[in-house]
Amino acid sequence: MMRIAVDVPEDIAKRLTEAWRDISRGTLEALAAEGYRDGTLSREQVGRVLGLSFGETEAFLKARHAYLTYNEEDLEKDLQGLRQHLDSR
Repeated sequence: MMRIAVDVPEDIAKRLTEAWRDISRGTLEALAAEGYRDGTLSREQVGRVLGLSFGETEAFLKARHAYLTYNEEDLEKDLQGLRQHLDSR
């Protein structure tokens, strides 16, 4: 395990502690959600870092609107791969 320290002004730390109760867990969850959104972490890695099951991880990501970016270019690549797969059969 790696321990990470973050310096935050006292007034902000107090506000976060009041809102999240467990500031360490809140910070970890925020880090995991953002890591998933930007593609740094996989769904499986989010689950591991938070100690969640598959279903709990899916619910966690959904609740935080943490979705992978998927655009028209991604769709076209997926469709091209599907066409190639179907043509090779």
